Amino acid sequence: MSDHAVLHVKGRVLVGPEDVRDELWVVGGRISYDRPAGARDVRTVDGWALPGLVDAHCHVGLGPDGPVAQDVAEKQALTDREAGTLLIRDAGSPSDTRWVDDRDDLPKIIRAGRHIARTRRYIRGYAHEIEPDDLVAYVAQEARRGDGWVKLVGDWIDREVGDLAPSWPRAEVEAAITEAHHLGARVTAHCFAENSLRDLVEAGIDCVEHATGLTEELIPLFVSHGVAIVPTLVNIGTFPKLAAGGEARFPRWSAHMRRLHERRYDTVRSAYDAGIPVFVGTDAGGTLPHGLVAAEVAELVTAGIPPREALSATTWGAREWLGRPGLVEGAPADLVVYDTDPRDDVRVLAAPRRVVLNGTIMG
Repeated sequence: MSDHAVLHVKGRVLVGPEDVRDELWVVGGRISYDRPAGARDVRTVDGWALPGLVDAHCHVGLGPDGPVAQDVAEKQALTDREAGTLLIRDAGSPSDTRWVDDRDDLPKIIRAGRHIARTRRYIRGYAHEIEPDDLVAYVAQEARRGDGWVKLVGDWIDREVGDLAPSWPRAEVEAAITEAHHLGARVTAHCFAENSLRDLVEAGIDCVEHATGLTEELIPLFVSHGVAIVPTLVNIGTFPKLAAGGEARFPRWSAHMRRLHERRYDTVRSAYDAGIPVFVGTDAGGTLPHGLVAAEVAELVTAGIPPREALSATTWGAREWLGRPGLVEGAPADLVVYDTDPRDDVRVLAAPRRVVLNGTIMG
């Protein structure tokens, strides 16, 4: 569109789950609810409009073997955009993706820096692999590099134990999270197992990724500390295949992974019922393809989260949690338009009619 062009979105604009308006205008790439005087070159889009979807656990710039070339990272971001994901919390990447910030046609990224893992206790090529004595220093480094988040690997398979085990001693975790908070960053952690969670939560962690080890005993602890979870159920769906691949060497670990998978829906529903904030994340990048946000929302509904709450976990609620605006006056015009009401059936999310990023219709 030209500098004087105006976009008119009409039909139903879902400013919030119950705040529905008939139209909005996009002027200069920003949202307005007042018809602009003297508007010309007006383009109209009809349908049900939502804030751009949020993938709160996504790895742009990460491939199966670690960092990828810029053209590959660009394709990853474009795939997410085409799926309606316009805001990404990049939960750990070894690639420098700051160049994305200069592109008006790519999703906005909130970075957590590079994963911080224990030596030989994570996927090769992904993380800073360090020992506990260096944890505070590396957390401080990634807090300064990121966009208000730091990502720890809270547990991984311990080859000597033959099962998942916590990565960090309690004292070092407490000191590291305190340092991150001092620097204005929140901390999240990859956690599959049960026995890594208590120390992290009591040490002040802000969020837990996957959280498959969440138990009825631990749920009240999460609630009292206000810790959110990002379940990444589309990723947890791969556990049986992972377990089969590792069974010969680590049968104890394989059995544990199968148990976590079997109770995954009960775990998420119990967390939601107790009042733990639940947000949408796909874990795209690495071994999972991008563009899975609609599938993850559908998984939350399968787990028993009401459709409107699952929708909020990738729209209104997720944006508020991450400190980014939705469809409010003066905000960047990042929105997705659908043919029917996604509050009634979240499967609608799989087929965006129009994607608008920074006020421009993509595609």
